Amino acid sequence: MTASQRTPKPPPHRATTSALIRHAANQHGDATLVVRGDRRLTYGDAERESAALALGLLRAGAGKGTRVGLLAPNGPDWVVGWLAATRIGAVTSLLNTYHRARELSGILRHGDTQILLTADRHLDHDYLARLEEFMTVEGQHRERLALLSHPYLRSVAVWGATDRDWCGSVEDLVVRGRELDPLLLDAVEEEVSPADPAVIVYSSGTTADPKGVIHSHGALVRHPNNLSQFRDLTVGDVVYTPMPLFWVGGLTVTLIAAMQAGSTLVFEERFEPEATLNLLERERVTQVLGWPHMGPALANHPTFHDRDLSSIRDTTLPELMPPDKRSVDPTLRPSALGMTETLGPHTIGDHDEQLRPTQLGSFGKPVPGIEHRIVDPLTGEDNAPGELGELWVRGSSVMLGLYKREREEVFTSDGWYRSGDGGYFDTDGHFYFKGRLGEQIKSSGMNVTPREVELVLEEQPEVQMAIVMGVPSPQRGEDVAAAVVLTPGTQVDTDTLRARVKNDLASYKVPRHVALFGDQTDLPWLDSGKVDRRAVHTLLVHRFAESRESLEAQ
Repeated sequence: MTASQRTPKPPPHRATTSALIRHAANQHGDATLVVRGDRRLTYGDAERESAALALGLLRAGAGKGTRVGLLAPNGPDWVVGWLAATRIGAVTSLLNTYHRARELSGILRHGDTQILLTADRHLDHDYLARLEEFMTVEGQHRERLALLSHPYLRSVAVWGATDRDWCGSVEDLVVRGRELDPLLLDAVEEEVSPADPAVIVYSSGTTADPKGVIHSHGALVRHPNNLSQFRDLTVGDVVYTPMPLFWVGGLTVTLIAAMQAGSTLVFEERFEPEATLNLLERERVTQVLGWPHMGPALANHPTFHDRDLSSIRDTTLPELMPPDKRSVDPTLRPSALGMTETLGPHTIGDHDEQLRPTQLGSFGKPVPGIEHRIVDPLTGEDNAPGELGELWVRGSSVMLGLYKREREEVFTSDGWYRSGDGGYFDTDGHFYFKGRLGEQIKSSGMNVTPREVELVLEEQPEVQMAIVMGVPSPQRGEDVAAAVVLTPGTQVDTDTLRARVKNDLASYKVPRHVALFGDQTDLPWLDSGKVDRRAVHTLLVHRFAESRESLEAQ
């Protein structure tokens, strides 16, 4: 049975996150849900701890519609915090742990965050210090923040101890929640419906028009369950992935899918080949979902051939599998195409489907419950099979809308979302993705809005103009590259520019390549008086073709 012959697969319980965790705990209570370092969280733990924190949030005044920010790395705290907030009907804003102060400030303000649950630190990120970079906290009290810069933010709670007067602790919330009758949570959960908004996921930057994608409880629960009929994920599977939970891929395809299957998720502080191999071996991981560059790094480690990785039965990194167990030709299996606005895949192929040679490059067929159109961007008319156009989509997993954007700005009058993706369907219903019709850069699976990076570069005193584009990378898909015109009479080197913008941009947004120009006339221009961006892109690709190989090792 192919994707086009299947029907939507409903979950075995009410489509809310509270019903999801209660059902999972009943089915798999003593099984491990999350592993991170020395911490292990069972399904039963997740239900009990999230219920306790949910009562604490209720005691603090939160309820349906309260906007709760969640800033933490993958692990038990993230899972418990997300479940606790959504169980009471709060709308959880999923915050990017890579964000620097400028980016984080913009998202907190744009999302009208009222309560922030945060880790104290992660890797080289000190989040409390980062908050103090843009919040005037002198004289503020932890239970009644009143900030001109973030007018809706009322409290910040951190996992762990803190000596700051303006910041409370998650543990304090839990303790205060014990003052309430536990039956109150039951009553609250009954009033949370599948139609209610559950999360806001930010899919682009803060300085270039933030895009907060709103998804409902119903979509969050139903879509991963619907996708399960195309996956080989079962009870007892142990899944390793570096995919952040604050993106829809991590939230739906990883976390919620694992909860529905009764699987275990294994996370780590950072990818380091020897430590990661130790983790895969120790936890008897059965599925590895990694970034492309990880496969060669693991397989080339001196200890790789001494490892017992026989538990792995499925992976996106073929280097981890014995040659006789690898797919004969991975290109003969259809891929999947998704986006934040559709909660992940909206086209997909069956796990064991094999393509004909004429179908190479297919991204599968529509996920049941989702409709597509291929539209001529100029005429608005539907294209015939095989004709390239813009992909429009609507259906069960499509977002409720964009935060602070009116519906008519986002959808057509009959409910279609214009994706900005270019492609076509063949006569058999297979979709072929041919790239973005816009200019968004996708590097290592992460979306980068060029204008956001351009604005940060143009704030530098030596920069008169910046043009940011993606250039091909064999490992990351695209690298961020910038053409920078210097202000007359000034000088600056590329390393200095890159170091400066690292203070205001997440690491994956910082240009890996910078081309400096002394005058605007050094750039190619069109007769219309506009910069010829296509010619600039060609220039950047040619200029950095030789340097790319050395940069791949950085």
